[in-house]
Amino acid sequence: MSRIGKLPINVPGGVTVTISDDNVVAVKGPKGALSQKVNKDITFTRDGDVLTANRPSDSKPHKSMHGLYRTLVNNMVVGVTTGFQKVLLMEGVGYRAAVEGNKLTLSVGYSHPVVFEAPKDCAFETPAPTRIIVKGIDKQVVGALAADIRATRKPEPYLGKGIRYENEHIRRKEGKAGKK
Repeated sequence: MSRIGKLPINVPGGVTVTISDDNVVAVKGPKGALSQKVNKDITFTRDGDVLTANRPSDSKPHKSMHGLYRTLVNNMVVGVTTGFQKVLLMEGVGYRAAVEGNKLTLSVGYSHPVVFEAPKDCAFETPAPTRIIVKGIDKQVVGALAADIRATRKPEPYLGKGIRYENEHIRRKEGKAGKK
């Protein structure tokens, strides 16, 4: 069995999981609601507050889908209970971020400010002008939005200027060698 797929999904109190006839798993919790269409071959069974994913055979496609859909449903359960967040740091002279409502405005050395609008169930926070926190209940949306923000000014290897993830390490290069 798949090491990931065979793990049970614990459903905490206050979270309702419904599986429709056309294999759509819907999860509702205190932070919101998410749904995911699951392949017809993968089935979910609920025993009390534990949800398990099952596959019909040990074929390669079934094995790969087993772990995938188990992880997607688990991420939905975690998202509606605790949520997800990505932290981005900005380095550079004059680089700053500001939040106005659901819009994030970046000043990152261009002639114009770069504006991002938060999708549904996502929010931005800027505890400091050079620190951005992207929060939301959908892990895929939070990760993609953080990647889009980082892509506006990727960190460069010589001075380290740019937008990077909090735990990301940038390999620095040595500058141009002078004549001797």
